[in-house]
Amino acid sequence: MSGTGKRAQFRVETQGTQRELGAFVVAARFSGDGRTLAFALGDGSVRLVALADPDTWHTVDAHDGGILALEPDSQPTGFVTGGDDGKLRRIAADGTVSDIAQFGMKWVEQVAIHASGTIAAGVGKVVHLFDKTGRKLKELVHPSSVTGLAFDAKGKRIGASHYNGVTLWFVAAKVDSPRKLEWKGSHIGVAIHPKDEAIVSAMQENALHGWALPDGKHMRMSGYPSKTLALSFSKNGKWLASSGADAMVLWPFHGGGPMGKAPTELAGGDGIICNRVACHPTNDIVAGGFADGLVVVADIASARIVPVVPPDHGPISSLAWSPDGTLLAIGTETGYAAIVDFAARG
Repeated sequence: MSGTGKRAQFRVETQGTQRELGAFVVAARFSGDGRTLAFALGDGSVRLVALADPDTWHTVDAHDGGILALEPDSQPTGFVTGGDDGKLRRIAADGTVSDIAQFGMKWVEQVAIHASGTIAAGVGKVVHLFDKTGRKLKELVHPSSVTGLAFDAKGKRIGASHYNGVTLWFVAAKVDSPRKLEWKGSHIGVAIHPKDEAIVSAMQENALHGWALPDGKHMRMSGYPSKTLALSFSKNGKWLASSGADAMVLWPFHGGGPMGKAPTELAGGDGIICNRVACHPTNDIVAGGFADGLVVVADIASARIVPVVPPDHGPISSLAWSPDGTLLAIGTETGYAAIVDFAARG
């Protein structure tokens, strides 16, 4: 039970909506206006939920093949998806699907979108940038396949992880002269501090590597028994939550940390790997999803654990908070999906 003790009442049982969707849940995301939730599935479909009527779920056939990436559109009512059919597509809240770009047989594995409107799509070694209308802006070429994308807080820079490091680009530069942050090894994901104080990558070698900004000082965070598949900074940047251990591992990015500081571990100790983490958008709270299907929410300061979903539905593959932090969306590798309400009493 990953630190929750004996069977307790789980929040999903009193304040949740649940569905079996029949395919791997690749990602769950809320629209920018918080009115719509999308679950992207490995069979190429998207389930849309209008949150004013959370018992009604609509199926949208989005891709001819698996969906690989899903993010909320900067046009705040919809979403953008990437698929193994080579398409970057826009999905409106009413289910209307339109193409932003097509890349032939190349997979669209990474998508990042900033609220200002810039859309980034990682296709092999190239990051393609578009404006909010879908007009192509530029291409950013890397030495190897791009494995992760992240915009900084203002959307002026974008970081891309790849083999042997991370490359940081200025989005609006007329002449590109990227900053190369190098560290040998396979980097498989990236996150940028919300105050732009650091950039951190997850590594195939079961470790995190970071660079302080702007001086580029290296940060090494190791000791993981498994790969880190999820990184999430808290709203104020005090904590970086990570998966890849038998607990949610939170590194302190305050008080001189993370170097020389021990991480905080929450909801662990029984050997079950935490697959996913998601920090709350406004409070120092973090959600964690485990390989046995357990989902919990923890208050970072007090370490109080709230059981959310029991370990009955397969490994957790996605967690997402609504923009106001009242709803948590959950998806699993077996196709289970849930929406849990934290505003209602229960």
